[in-house]
Amino acid sequence: MIDRELNRPRKGHGGRKRGIYLLPNLLTTGSLFCGFYSIVASIEGNYELAAIAILVAGLLDGLDGRVARLTGTSSRFGVEYDSLSDLVSFGIAPALLIYTWALKPFGRYGWLAAFLFVVAGALRLARFNVQASTVESRRFTGLPIPAAAALVASTVLLFHYFGQEAMAKHITILVLVYLLAFLMISNIRYYSFKELNLSKRMPFGLLVALIFLLILIAAEPPLMLFLLTFAYVISGPVLTLWDSRKTRIRARQRVEEKGGTHKEYREGP
Repeated sequence: MIDRELNRPRKGHGGRKRGIYLLPNLLTTGSLFCGFYSIVASIEGNYELAAIAILVAGLLDGLDGRVARLTGTSSRFGVEYDSLSDLVSFGIAPALLIYTWALKPFGRYGWLAAFLFVVAGALRLARFNVQASTVESRRFTGLPIPAAAALVASTVLLFHYFGQEAMAKHITILVLVYLLAFLMISNIRYYSFKELNLSKRMPFGLLVALIFLLILIAAEPPLMLFLLTFAYVISGPVLTLWDSRKTRIRARQRVEEKGGTHKEYREGP
């Protein structure tokens, strides 16, 4: 006689069914696979394929979260799995790519830069997980690790596109890696695009702009991907300076409304 208990779904504490949601976690696994493939390609010297794999991983990483929210399949397991996948695909993979492609001639300064990129990405992910429920969803604190990895990958593709692989050994690449690591662990705010809900009604002009953007990317993929990722990376410092300027102007106006002067605002009472 077959034990009926074997056909019953197992339940955890509180009577909840155990298990995981397949679709978002399969997308996360696909992102992890791309990251691992990028590592293998970097070791074998196939830098262009390694860079493309990182960009595909970024696309899958963006899809898994949105699919989980749209289908109501978000879970704590998915969040933790996604973070571990991100560390491989956007931390270790781009660090190894940029080291083998451009930083090896710099000796210890090169591999230290690659390691700093990894550890900064890990700290960025840990901070995000801790602060996810306490900070506003419109802005990220620090450069998101997928964006940093995308800039590394698009830089490799850009040099390959223009046939300037020899110029990749320039110290500018070393400085770029250190700068990306700093931006990831900084308090600089970046727009999260979480308010961009494609399932809701949007202005017609936004659709036209997105179509033109897709056309430009299709026409010159390496160049446009680099420009877009670079623009996003510098958008954080630019917006931070702009917000700081607006804050100073508002503070000055409050002082002047209370009968103070600009000198009092600068020097205090």
